[in-house]
Amino acid sequence: MTSPADEIDGAEQRMLGAVPGIAALGRGPAPDGDFSRHEYHHPAAGWGAARSVGAVLERAGEPLEGIRAIFVMNQEDGGFDCPGCAWPDDPSGLRLDICENGVKHATWELAPATADREFFRAHAVSELAGWSDYDLEAVGRLAEPMSYNPGTDKYEPITWEDAFALVGDTLRRLESPDQASFYTSGRLSNEATFLYQLWVREFGTNNLPDCSNMCHEASGRAMTAAIGTGKGTVDLHDWEAADAIWLMADNAATNAPRMLTWLAEADRRGAQVVHINPLIEAASRRTIVPHEFVDMATFHATAIGAMNVQVRIGGDLALLRGVAKAVFEAAEQDPAVLDREFIEQYTTGVDDYRALVTATPWADLTRDAGVDEAAIRRLADVYIASKRVIVAWCLGLTQHEHGVDTVREIVNLLLLRGNIGRPGAGPCPIRGHSNVQGNRTCGINHRPDEAFLDRLGQVCGFDPPRRHGLGTVATIEAMRRGAVKVFVALGGNFALASPDLAYTFEALRTCELTVQVSTKLNRSHVVHGQRALILPCLGRTDKDSQASGLQGITVEDSMSMVHISYGMTDPGSPQLRSECAILAGMAQATLPASTTPWQDYADDYDGIRDTMAQALDGFEDFNRRARQPHGFRLGQAARERVFHTASGRAEFSVAPLPDDIDPGTGRLMLATVRSHDQFNTTIYSNDDRYRGLKGLRTVVFMNENDMRDRGLEEFALIDITSFSKDGTERKVHGYRAVRYEVPAGCAAGYMPELNVLCGIADVSTQSEQPVMKHLIVEVTPAGATESYTSA
Repeated sequence: MTSPADEIDGAEQRMLGAVPGIAALGRGPAPDGDFSRHEYHHPAAGWGAARSVGAVLERAGEPLEGIRAIFVMNQEDGGFDCPGCAWPDDPSGLRLDICENGVKHATWELAPATADREFFRAHAVSELAGWSDYDLEAVGRLAEPMSYNPGTDKYEPITWEDAFALVGDTLRRLESPDQASFYTSGRLSNEATFLYQLWVREFGTNNLPDCSNMCHEASGRAMTAAIGTGKGTVDLHDWEAADAIWLMADNAATNAPRMLTWLAEADRRGAQVVHINPLIEAASRRTIVPHEFVDMATFHATAIGAMNVQVRIGGDLALLRGVAKAVFEAAEQDPAVLDREFIEQYTTGVDDYRALVTATPWADLTRDAGVDEAAIRRLADVYIASKRVIVAWCLGLTQHEHGVDTVREIVNLLLLRGNIGRPGAGPCPIRGHSNVQGNRTCGINHRPDEAFLDRLGQVCGFDPPRRHGLGTVATIEAMRRGAVKVFVALGGNFALASPDLAYTFEALRTCELTVQVSTKLNRSHVVHGQRALILPCLGRTDKDSQASGLQGITVEDSMSMVHISYGMTDPGSPQLRSECAILAGMAQATLPASTTPWQDYADDYDGIRDTMAQALDGFEDFNRRARQPHGFRLGQAARERVFHTASGRAEFSVAPLPDDIDPGTGRLMLATVRSHDQFNTTIYSNDDRYRGLKGLRTVVFMNENDMRDRGLEEFALIDITSFSKDGTERKVHGYRAVRYEVPAGCAAGYMPELNVLCGIADVSTQSEQPVMKHLIVEVTPAGATESYTSA
């Protein structure tokens, strides 16, 4: 293993461009130059969102289609499901159930198909590697299948039949099916998801990594262990009935803007909305909901936060345990504080949990949480005073070493007062991609359970592989050492979304073949294997016409509602194919002896849904129910207080407090975040309206005192060094320090740029997730020869 000092030099060389494409990462539409920052005091959404949508439509290649999309998106009468976040559709049938980010993403997808053979003939891949990510995606939609020619360093046209044959021939030549890995982005429909996992498992492997491995894996594992389901138990009717809603580690205005409507409604009826986050965000204060026209006309803002609790990065478990400690203490005076009937009838392990909580000193809890005892007790008072409580959370809770333990601590707290399995209460993970939950429901899981495999095999007539496959990080490591030779990705931008980008780039380039099924050009097309295919697919907004007629696809939102979606516009190129058709073509080429009716499935998605109805729990009578107004909700036993755990009860956990909260003297704990003008790795501009930042992404948000201690003024140039679990270090230059309301000892910066600081070894042992919200760093003035040390 190289020494830390050697690794610093190597990392610096990679960051400076020794690895093609690294130096171009994460830039918006123009190089950083004219930048500024101001305090943002306006309500979230409102006229700021309206102006932003107007600007997006004005510069769109298809402005009329963009306007039309506003009135079609998320509508039950033949509309398409927003390709952005997974927030549920309004069950009342709200006509403008949209948000600023959804319009941006739909308009991005409506771009003309100009990434065609003429474009690729004019640009070598080595040239494209130097383009910014914004410029790559701004080329337009992909127009036709392309194959990389190493002799010319260019992508060249290939027929669909030849592309499928290349995939099939390469896979069949492998010594083992486990030498291939098949990645899924959360945008894939339920039907395509089912076909994808069926093809991969018939081929003979469970190497099915997905974006959940980097996002909410910890949530699924924690809730499955605690209550027997990996999903949240609430729906929007529960949000309407809750007395208190806690939002943890979530920036609602950016991550799920349509949530603001429900937070405003909760405040109006007197519910207590609590925001728990290291960063104080605009979404924790006030909003003007754009479709509430009177409020827009009168500039009337609604509060969307009764309390802000500024926990330190990684301190959430200690905070939750402090609330539990206060609850147990209150129960000593008033036994009715605990729901003893629920605890006795439905749970196990409460005595051990009580003993653990009681034995934990307040000093330890306040130190680790970064919140004083009085504030924790005020939070506990809100919890005790509320009969029905929802706790919702996002990636700021999961992308840590102890993410599973923290989510289980949420469940512990909810169990104390029976806040699971009754109206207005329960756990609620906030998913990002529009169908990431559906992907897991429909079989994308590198750790499938035996019952799922048994039923799949019985219905589909084959013997599925039983050995667990590779998750995302394990796939990267296997590619790097040559154990995985073929990498297939359905959607997303794997090269840019992953940790340790230089390592990931090298891993992808080691592959014999990489296959990207995509809508637009992105970094994953210029970081490729020895052979590479770009297979252009239909987007969510595109009409999908097959042999049997116009097709609809289904998605599952973050609250388990399944509904159908129909595209609204003709495809921009006759060469585009649907995800289902592409998967069927690759499957037929890979498995010529398969008895699965792949072509029938591609011709008529009702046939896929009929098979899914037999193979998947909760999908009975799928075709009819999917076409009902608003679709249908998948049943959850835990919602009915039936817990499919080893004990048959909801299980309290007794994890110790994390021992990795303090980054050490002179160091900071850094979390990666996304800007408001960004969707995952897609960057729309260098602005971040809600944080008051304009024209700049290469920043680190810091506490004012931490900046002063390091002699840093606003926008001072800095170097950032991260320290990995394996003793290696990574360093980036050219960033700027920006003051922000963040706890001392904590910092934040944008992904995907700062993914370079997360080493391949920086993975949770509990969830296999990269710990991108828990990076230990040193921040020094640019060019400083010594690290900062505290007095």
